[in-house]
Amino acid sequence: MSEEKLAMFRNRLLKTWRHVSKLAKRQGVTCYRVYDHDLPEFPFCIELYEDKVYLAEYQRRHGMSEEDHSAWLESCVPVISEVMAVPDEAIYFRERRRKAGRLDQYEKLASEQEFFVVREAGLSFRVNLTDYLDTGLFLDHRITRGMVRQEAVGRRVLNLFCYTGSFSVYAAAGGAVSVDSVDLSKTYLGWAEANMELNGFAGPGSRFIHADVKQWLDEEPSAQYDLVIMDPPTFSNSKRMKDFLDIQRDYAELINKTLRAMAVGGVLYFSTNYRRFQLDAEKIKAASVKDITNATTPFDFQGKLFRWCYRIVR
Repeated sequence: MSEEKLAMFRNRLLKTWRHVSKLAKRQGVTCYRVYDHDLPEFPFCIELYEDKVYLAEYQRRHGMSEEDHSAWLESCVPVISEVMAVPDEAIYFRERRRKAGRLDQYEKLASEQEFFVVREAGLSFRVNLTDYLDTGLFLDHRITRGMVRQEAVGRRVLNLFCYTGSFSVYAAAGGAVSVDSVDLSKTYLGWAEANMELNGFAGPGSRFIHADVKQWLDEEPSAQYDLVIMDPPTFSNSKRMKDFLDIQRDYAELINKTLRAMAVGGVLYFSTNYRRFQLDAEKIKAASVKDITNATTPFDFQGKLFRWCYRIVR
């Protein structure tokens, strides 16, 4: 690794760090994205979780031997440490290695079980920077979570593909009368329950439902939900599912089934990380469908966010 290239990385990281950390401080945000593949030679995702750094390298054909790659990485870590004023031991490294084209989103990568608690908007969340494909808190949905909190008072809330339940926590904090969280993974449901307990919301109004969402929507909902969050994986072929999920193929069916479980005037927040996603509003049996992608893009994802978000009214 040439000193020149390393200096280029340092300058770029310093520039983004100064800009983003200033905005974060102003907004009272302590968990945010700092860098995302800004330079092609340094394909990192760097996020700050209060006093810890999540460093992920996107998988690529780098042409280096394992030894050279390790040396390259080792030369990058002190730069990140210096710029962000975080000790080396507080930097958690991960390689974002996805299975070619097909992914079980519940895949476990390690088993260090190192959980710690971070704060967001006065609420607490358990995160893990070592064991899973993601950290436990999707930073790009910070604004969407706030919208759910504002609309939750007196509402019956449903969180589909709930993951670690951050939307459920926000809904409960906003005064929801009930919150049902549905996911196929017992691990993530347990994590969601722990997050609710952490904030004092685990009680009779909170249900954690272990189920395949597609099947559950067919068989279960008799309740008329007022507010629903649905953030499905782009693709899942988990062995525990009756059928595989392909979001571009299945979105209209999923959304329409969800709308049937909602009260008239109820609101569904639907989002997807599929970059090439296209929504045809004609296929959705709703009173209105509004693209709120830009309105829900936080400061640290401006120009770098590859997900879509919609507000759909029954």
